[in-house]
Amino acid sequence: MGYDEAIIKLGDFGRYQKIIYFLVCLTSIPVAFHKLAGVFLLAKPDFRCVLPFEEEGSGYELSPHLWNLSYPPEGIMRTCSYYDVDYSEEYLNGSIPRSSNQTRDCSHYVYDQSTYLNSAVTEWNLVCGRAFMAATSDSLFMLGVFLGSIVFGQLSDKYGRKPILFASLVIQVLFGVLAGVAPEYFTYTLARIMVGATTSGVFLVAYVIALEMVGPAKRLYAGIFVMMFFSVGFMLTAAFAYFVHDWRWLQIALTLPGLIFLGYYWIIPESGRWLITKGRKECVIANMQKAARFNKVEISNEVLRELLDEGETAEDKAKQKLEGQEQELRDEGPPPSVWDLFCYPNLRKKTLLIFLDWLVTSGVYYGLSWNPNTLGGNVLLNFVISGAVEIPAYIFLLLTLNRWGRRSILCGCLVVAGLSLVVTVIIPEQMHTLLVACAMLGKLAITASYGTVYIFSAEQFPTVVRNVALGAASMVARISGMLAPFLSSLEIIWKPLPLLICGTLSLAAGLLSLLLPETHNKPMLETIADGERFGKKTKGDVYLEAGQELRQTPEAQPLKGADSNGHAANGQKF
Repeated sequence: MGYDEAIIKLGDFGRYQKIIYFLVCLTSIPVAFHKLAGVFLLAKPDFRCVLPFEEEGSGYELSPHLWNLSYPPEGIMRTCSYYDVDYSEEYLNGSIPRSSNQTRDCSHYVYDQSTYLNSAVTEWNLVCGRAFMAATSDSLFMLGVFLGSIVFGQLSDKYGRKPILFASLVIQVLFGVLAGVAPEYFTYTLARIMVGATTSGVFLVAYVIALEMVGPAKRLYAGIFVMMFFSVGFMLTAAFAYFVHDWRWLQIALTLPGLIFLGYYWIIPESGRWLITKGRKECVIANMQKAARFNKVEISNEVLRELLDEGETAEDKAKQKLEGQEQELRDEGPPPSVWDLFCYPNLRKKTLLIFLDWLVTSGVYYGLSWNPNTLGGNVLLNFVISGAVEIPAYIFLLLTLNRWGRRSILCGCLVVAGLSLVVTVIIPEQMHTLLVACAMLGKLAITASYGTVYIFSAEQFPTVVRNVALGAASMVARISGMLAPFLSSLEIIWKPLPLLICGTLSLAAGLLSLLLPETHNKPMLETIADGERFGKKTKGDVYLEAGQELRQTPEAQPLKGADSNGHAANGQKF
């Protein structure tokens, strides 16, 4: 009832809602630009030392004879040094043998420009001893994403969805351009951290606006389609990289489309649900009347006000009930927190498994997305395919998520991803098409598991700690996201190693997730005691209607020494 009922009266997902929803979804595209741009901004082409006998501006190509005379035959960093000998004409034409096997580190480099004209790596020589700086920059970008999700999420709850969305867009454009004109590495990295933070401000707020403007029956579809627009931006990033070869102009080109969305300020309304929480009911009614006129629906202000009043009354009752429960908890002991999830064996097991799922899905998703060069061949083509396979992954979720169950899909997708990526280790390099096909099947599966883990986790955690528990899971996911940029550096040890690590982790997480209980068509858990009992192999656990405690039989006694909320009788937590 309330706001949801009013939306249905306006035509549920009418023409007005469809247009606004489409416009909001478009903001996901520049978010994808910035999240995936590092693949091309920090691209590392083949390189070698500039040799003593070469003139400035020499090309990368070198005859095999000169290569063998100048560089060590093998080693992880073979092109980071050259033989410390006298490169006389006699030595170079093979008249005299090499006098020493001692090497000297490079002082200047020459890069292969057949794939990339330039990049931040080639401009600032982020190779050899400085190679870690490129991965560190992308890692710090993900740190910005993490910080932005905290800061902009809280600000949007306090000041509204609309102003924070547009503040994020403005900051994103400013620092995006700054990253493109940065004179040195540290300015570039700082600008990218700020851009990373704003991607959270834009995407998360747009996602919330999209969900809050549709009725309950459309929310699953609304959330999935926002993700699909991100995938479209994923593929378009490669189109920009195809036409814009200079990394600075590429960064600016990917940033400037954000200016278009600033015009939304006069089109996109503030979230009605947020306005209601702030008591601005008249603003909600005015926005609804605008939508009604656009949808050609006639509804009076009195009817809208009555529906909103009903919802407000129901919300007040729920709030009073919650406040009463919280007061009871305060009287009995400290309120539940995320640490309660680790105090009881069943809850602890489920929490650790869910955190593992978040860690693996995030790490593998970004590991595959940011390292298309791991597969060899055409990097742009690999990148486009990597983005394209996300679309069928989301369609798969739309068709199956409410039919097959959360656990089945999550475990199945993680196992498929794991097997697909592990198989790439035994595929010969010359069978490149099969190699890419297996890797992209893994990307499709990990994308589907990423979409599933959100809803599956929300249904596993009790209401009293759901928000903080999901926040903690998201923090764990950001840890692997920050580590993902370093994955490609493992190629120098063994080329298939990055995909082997991703596959092994996915397979292990998928099999371990079978230990989690299915949540599909089960009532939402409310208390810590509910969470501890849910999924236990105990006879006699019977569910009442959603939102109530579990009824106990003699075989299923409550936690020893604890009340119905999982707190000890003396107010201490176990």
